[in-house]
Amino acid sequence: MRQTTGQITRLGTLKTLLQRFAFLSLIALTFALMLIGKADTVLVERARIAITDAVVPILRVLSEPANAIAETIANVRELAAIREQNSSLRDANERLLQWQSIAQRLEAENRSLKALLALVPEPNATFVSARVVGDTGGTFAQSVLITAGSGDGVGKGDVVMTGEGLVGRVLQAGMHSARVLLITDINSRIPVVVGEAGNRAIMVGDNGLRPRLLYVGAKTVVVPGDKITTSGDAEAFPPGLQIGRVARVQDGVVEVEPYMSRDKLQHVRVVNYGLSGILGSPSAALESPK
Repeated sequence: MRQTTGQITRLGTLKTLLQRFAFLSLIALTFALMLIGKADTVLVERARIAITDAVVPILRVLSEPANAIAETIANVRELAAIREQNSSLRDANERLLQWQSIAQRLEAENRSLKALLALVPEPNATFVSARVVGDTGGTFAQSVLITAGSGDGVGKGDVVMTGEGLVGRVLQAGMHSARVLLITDINSRIPVVVGEAGNRAIMVGDNGLRPRLLYVGAKTVVVPGDKITTSGDAEAFPPGLQIGRVARVQDGVVEVEPYMSRDKLQHVRVVNYGLSGILGSPSAALESPK
């Protein structure tokens, strides 16, 4: 029994000596490597490269399972997202099918009502695009010149628009050019609809940046932000053309901020709605000749 205890004691002492020796050996090896690195950098660099070449394949093998797991997790997440998107698309498709059914029913009802009223269909609109090349406006006029005329199908009274909204109407048309009277001109008179309630008014220009609304009903409530569109009254313009929004209401004066900006006019679209002959009518005049 005593012999066994002595052996265990010797083994413990030996283990302690080995640990201390290993610690001292590591310190000595570290200093040795530092000295070698200072003395022979080429040798150290070669050793580092050799160790790197030996370790990289091992790291590559070890990283493959991690990459496979990460890719699997990504695929699972993507599959879940696809399923969720598929469910959302199915719901949207069902709603669209419902709206399609409603639209088809309304279209059939519309055809039936038109046949009942013997309604004459409106002519198809034709248009040409043109570039603004001159601003002939000043203190007493608001007009621009465009690079399209009667030779291109442009006629007096054609509606001129941009992507933002209504610009004006063709006042004079030459062979390859035309003059457009802007909606801000003092001679401009446009029947309009104000807001969602569909209140009627006349928008008049004053050679400024903001036309005004006249003949607004006394009980009509107009607030800034209300949309202004053409009403189609007197067939001066087709209904529903975007013009602008109410900018300010003060002391009974309603100012309109047009969607079109005169300073930014570069290209316009000249549209023939089949209303060119209306321009000369006193009840639907947009302007009077200068």
